[in-house]
Amino acid sequence: MILESLVNEVTLQSILLRFTVNLFVIFILIRVIYYRFTGKAEYLFSYFLLGIVIFFLCSILETVEIQLGMALGLFAIFAILRFRTINYTAKDMTYIFLVIGLSLINSQAKIPPPVIGAAVINSIILVAAFILELFLKNNSLASFVISYDKFDLLNPARESELLQDLSGRTGKKIEKVKIRKMDLIKNSSEIEVFFKE
Repeated sequence: MILESLVNEVTLQSILLRFTVNLFVIFILIRVIYYRFTGKAEYLFSYFLLGIVIFFLCSILETVEIQLGMALGLFAIFAILRFRTINYTAKDMTYIFLVIGLSLINSQAKIPPPVIGAAVINSIILVAAFILELFLKNNSLASFVISYDKFDLLNPARESELLQDLSGRTGKKIEKVKIRKMDLIKNSSEIEVFFKE
């Protein structure tokens, strides 16, 4: 079969064919799943370019005699250096790992039959991410941190009044509150409020 031999060879046509598949899969993961459920546009650029660069690095490493463990170690070092300075959520870090993993799989995997094998593995990962997003979206709370001036409402006995006041001020139905800092001298506090999106 021409397609099978093309996918198994290390040629420019083979790399471009795999790259097209990888770009399509990453597009579904990042634009269709991640962006739909998080609404964070600021990471789209980074995720797409990260996937593209990882794919081509892995494809080039295939032509050089280097062990896969060494290659993954290099990616880990680059990821730690780049992403340690920004405070990512656990979900954002998971999507970074998914982009790296999918790009690595799509550049290296030769699962027989080549086209069906790659499609099955990519589909499993995409469907799992989509189902988990659907399930967790219904059960999770979003949060943000605010400075709060009504110090007397932070008493645990007045929790219902606090939730009502915060809901009125923010326009969101606040489910719970977590106190992060309290300044007794200035009579102010920093609280994290949780609400259903």
